[in-house]
Amino acid sequence: MSDAVPEPEPQREPVAGAEAAEPGADTGPGYEPAAPAPLDVPRDPTGNTEVDARLARLADADHLATDGHVEVYEDVHRGLRDALTALDARPGPPEPPGRPGPPAPPPPSPYDRRS
Repeated sequence: MSDAVPEPEPQREPVAGAEAAEPGADTGPGYEPAAPAPLDVPRDPTGNTEVDARLARLADADHLATDGHVEVYEDVHRGLRDALTALDARPGPPEPPGRPGPPAPPPPSPYDRRS
């Protein structure tokens, strides 16, 4: 074990024109972040109208800044989770008629009478 302390890394000089700024930092006058642009991700229909409506809601994120995506994604996730939960809550098919249950007791026999 050593008591030596590692030396700090030397600070680099920023290069003119290089993008060395931290994310979200203003890089000077006239700087404007890029406008939101659609991702144009294809969405194939699933056949379930409720699920398709939730997936179509993802297109709303195309027109929002990045910090607005979370709200859309959480809303879509919540809707899809509710749709899956509803599948579990639906009753199954009815039981077929004449399904065997416990056997009926046999009728009394005249030979069981003992005196």
